Amino acid sequence: MLKTFMMATAAVCIAFPAVAQVPAFPPAFQTREIQTNGVTLHVRVGGHGPAVLLLHGYGETGDMWAPLADALDEDHTVIIPDLRGMGLSSHPDGGFDKMNQGKDMQGVLAAIGVQRFDLVTHDIGNMVGFALATQQPDRVGRFVLIDAPVPGVGPWDEVLKNPLLWHFRFGGPDMERLVAGRERIYLDRFWNEFSAHPDRFDEASRDHYAALYARPGGMHSGFAQFAAFDQDATDNRVWLATGARLNMPILAIGGENSFGPMMATVMRFAGTNVSEGVVPDSGHWIMEENPDATVALVRGFLEAGQ
Repeated sequence: MLKTFMMATAAVCIAFPAVAQVPAFPPAFQTREIQTNGVTLHVRVGGHGPAVLLLHGYGETGDMWAPLADALDEDHTVIIPDLRGMGLSSHPDGGFDKMNQGKDMQGVLAAIGVQRFDLVTHDIGNMVGFALATQQPDRVGRFVLIDAPVPGVGPWDEVLKNPLLWHFRFGGPDMERLVAGRERIYLDRFWNEFSAHPDRFDEASRDHYAALYARPGGMHSGFAQFAAFDQDATDNRVWLATGARLNMPILAIGGENSFGPMMATVMRFAGTNVSEGVVPDSGHWIMEENPDATVALVRGFLEAGQ
């Protein structure tokens, strides 16, 4: 099981680069450029009802959440930022540690006027969401984390030994030169190796995201997300050492061919009320490989709290 776990590791209308189309957001969604904590974040907002904040990970942007947004917007206010330095958000020189990005999210929520919210996160979004939940636990109703470890939590040191995760240490000026103009080749490796069904991450989506990561500063910022992992692990271990734990209901989801049930095992090191979920017939890229099952798991869990 651990081996499987480690292998994973508009308003303005929503606009996409002309090179490709990905699933569209509901037409009533709007975008905002929110300035907070030294960064400008590109944020999609739509729907009505209790707020839910959706956070993406590496290799994608907030665009990944369009199918889930379509399923939630009738009875939720859905908030979907591009993380610092990713997608259409700005590319600051620093601030990529996840505790600082938790403060980014606090600024987004303040700008929209949201006090209490649910969290749904994937990949690096898990790490930012975890930081936010440790900072302001009383504001989080329910928390869904999907298919990625959190630095410093559970078997993190073992995760770092996995040779498939060499990209955690890949970055710097020479590495940026290596991938310049080859962003699609570099990202294909993630979409292929961490999928159960690479063909389900279709060509339009690959071209779409590759174009976004090829924007000036895109790859540099992406590498900076990984370079901050050591600081993230330190910060999370300091928090755990205080005896604090997350007490809100948590659903820890893994792709069947990726983290699987190990996701819940890991999160029980940090939470007191953790349920397990598995997306069948899927690797890491749950919204591309099995969106219907993912939406059903997430929506069912959020509805249980209403």
